[in-house]
Amino acid sequence: MRSDAVKKGMATAPQRSLFNALGITKEELEKPLVGIVSSYNEIVPGHMNIDKIVDAVKMGVAMAGGTPIVFPAIAVCDGIAMGHTGMKYSLVTRDLICDSTECMALAHQFDALVMVPNCDKNVPGLLMAAARLNIPTVFVSGGPMLAGHVNGQRTSLSSMFEAVGSYAAGTMTEEQVDDYVCHACPTCGSCSGMYTANSMNCLTEAIGMGLQGNGTIPAVYSDRIKLAKHAGMKVMELYEKNICPRDILTPEAFENALTVDMALGCSTNTMLHLPAIAHEAGVELNLDMANAISAKTPNLCHLAPAGHTYMEQLNEAGGIYAVMNELNKKGLLHTDLITATGKTVGENIAGCENRDPEVIRPIDNPYSETGGIAVLRGNIAPDSGVVKRSAVVPEMLVHEGPARVFDCEEDAIAAIRGGKIVEGDVVVIRYEGPKGGPGMREMLNPTSAIAGMGLGSSVALITDGRFSGASRGASIGHISPEAAVGGPIALIEEGDIIAIDIPANTINVKVSDEELAERREKWTPREPKVKTGYLARYASMVTSADKGAILKSSL
Repeated sequence: MRSDAVKKGMATAPQRSLFNALGITKEELEKPLVGIVSSYNEIVPGHMNIDKIVDAVKMGVAMAGGTPIVFPAIAVCDGIAMGHTGMKYSLVTRDLICDSTECMALAHQFDALVMVPNCDKNVPGLLMAAARLNIPTVFVSGGPMLAGHVNGQRTSLSSMFEAVGSYAAGTMTEEQVDDYVCHACPTCGSCSGMYTANSMNCLTEAIGMGLQGNGTIPAVYSDRIKLAKHAGMKVMELYEKNICPRDILTPEAFENALTVDMALGCSTNTMLHLPAIAHEAGVELNLDMANAISAKTPNLCHLAPAGHTYMEQLNEAGGIYAVMNELNKKGLLHTDLITATGKTVGENIAGCENRDPEVIRPIDNPYSETGGIAVLRGNIAPDSGVVKRSAVVPEMLVHEGPARVFDCEEDAIAAIRGGKIVEGDVVVIRYEGPKGGPGMREMLNPTSAIAGMGLGSSVALITDGRFSGASRGASIGHISPEAAVGGPIALIEEGDIIAIDIPANTINVKVSDEELAERREKWTPREPKVKTGYLARYASMVTSADKGAILKSSL
């Protein structure tokens, strides 16, 4: 056992005295030590129930012959952090979570781990840690929130942000907004649409690191507690069989994850997180793969914000395994890969039928023949830009319009809410990338304001920042290289015509190469927005969005 390094032999007597101080018995020390990475806190709705999930995991580990020991991981609520300086601290926590988990796991020599995350950066951060540590690991999340209900319609957090835009447009009263406040987000859990947290939790199943139902069983269902117990038991099986994350996280597993991503219409943030996880697993994941997989993968689901179905309905329809079973009818998955269930992908999904063809479209009747995410390139984005094409209305798939240029999110929001953005415009928000932000803020406020103002079918938005999974519309993020390093987005001027062609995977500014070269000669780097603390260190080390915004291993 790895943990023998802290519990066997005379040399470890001092360590055993400290285990004694913890109340851990000799009998417990004879068993494998299983770290339970708890993301519980009282500020994130998706994490307030994780203490109960952790208790269930501990019971499962103990039932299967292990000794469970809990330690923490942090998590930020993107919704609460949205629209102010707090959002700079969201993406950056992904690497803190990974690093701190590595520190705890290796400092205390755990034999296996159960990761208990739920929200946006918490899930990928722990997946990165699992790949880096490479000791037997299972994931079980806190689960999604139930949809809200306002005026007889299901609602979610994106409904709430769009209500604010409607109020600004004068189409909703303060009392109506308050109705949304009280009913849009009715339970604990990760927000109820196919936003980033639920996207990543679903992809833990697709990539093989979570058990069936991990991405879809609602947080308030008793099945979630049962799943957690099974996760605790399962990690002991993986320990006995020595099945480790890098046995699971193979190049083919990432192809499966991208395929399911396209079928579900996941958040664009998956295009940041999957490359970062792959990097830790020693797998190269080029974003060009996304378009290649999208070209042959039908989009089967339109969950909020792309449509009017929610996670609880996906769960009732059969969940991720049912989606995977549909995809497998056309041979789109690698089915011989080992997973954290101890079985292969093919064994996992066998017999998992689609119970609701309105929620999960059959493979021969998809929403579209191509996937839910597109990677664009052009003279604005030589390295890439990313859009959730399944959430774009048909009339905006191809669009040309004048650039309305803003050097920060706040200025753009003021212009949108002030009625200064009109039909046909292309809002450009720059200097909000991983380095320039710093921290690559999500742009849910401006996209929701555009939708709430009734401009969602006529205005596009591009940024070197990123979008919440709750964003919808022609919202193109992750523009790389970013403005802070002199990317072409920094050279766009007010009124330049921007041409977007999502089916063709292109985005260009209609300015000659000679003119762009002249503008580049005049461009000078901006002073860093933050010069002290963790954000300053992050900005000095972070790479481009097209590389997953991973941190350089050396300065």
